[in-house]
Amino acid sequence: MNSAEKLQLQILACKSRMGAIIGTFNAKSGHPGGSLSAADIYTYLYYKEMNVDPANPKWADRDRFVLSKGHCCPSLYATLALKGYFDWDELTRLRHVGAMLQGHPDMKGTPGIDMSSGSLGQGVSAACGMALAGKMDNKSYRVYTLLGDGECEEGQVWEAAMFAAHKNLDNICFIVDCNGLQIDGTVEEIGGIEPLDEKFKAFGFNVIKVNGHDFDQLESAFENAKSTKGKPSVIIASTVKGKDVSFMENQVGWHGTAPNKEQYEIAMGELEAKLKELEALV
Repeated sequence: MNSAEKLQLQILACKSRMGAIIGTFNAKSGHPGGSLSAADIYTYLYYKEMNVDPANPKWADRDRFVLSKGHCCPSLYATLALKGYFDWDELTRLRHVGAMLQGHPDMKGTPGIDMSSGSLGQGVSAACGMALAGKMDNKSYRVYTLLGDGECEEGQVWEAAMFAAHKNLDNICFIVDCNGLQIDGTVEEIGGIEPLDEKFKAFGFNVIKVNGHDFDQLESAFENAKSTKGKPSVIIASTVKGKDVSFMENQVGWHGTAPNKEQYEIAMGELEAKLKELEALV
């Protein structure tokens, strides 16, 4: 990846974060913290990694993405809007009755969503089924699924991991958004999931650890995953909850709290300043 490509990804990720703030503010509810931590991952997936076509969202040979931590969909919706799946203005109707974009992904109502999710552990399990189907049908598509580190306290995650390794699903890549926080505290004090890398290795995974906000590291990690044969891969991405909004960073209270008008204006001001700074480098 050259510097110009990386700069474009940084610009898109910033816009994705802005979309998450716009959505949760207008909804007066939602999950901004984990949406902001995952924005770089969504951006890399949809703009560099995945073979998708916004004009044909149900294309049979597309790569699949399942957001297992479904509550962190606001920045995914923003990424999909930027990619051209639907209008940006839909973000202002997030979580409204009858709107396209709901508080958790809905595959029946939202173009670009490959699996409805929300109940933690279930998305990753569905993703494993998609990967197995691809193997059975001799398809070349790949499947990607994003989990939260708090989500890894769910037993169903490990049932899915055991299944993926047992079936030699080298066409699936788990990504764990390790922002260190969950709804009611730190992941360390509540679930004690570490050492997460050793756990996945014990389950038969190829394990890659990265900074989830570094596009060069993400590129290397996804290339590693694609080149690994005979076993599934997991990218353990260290991230900052509330990334790039100063008062939200590393604050557990922003797991599931929407910004009020004053907070919205501050957050958007910070993100707009960052966007202006990035665009000046183009």
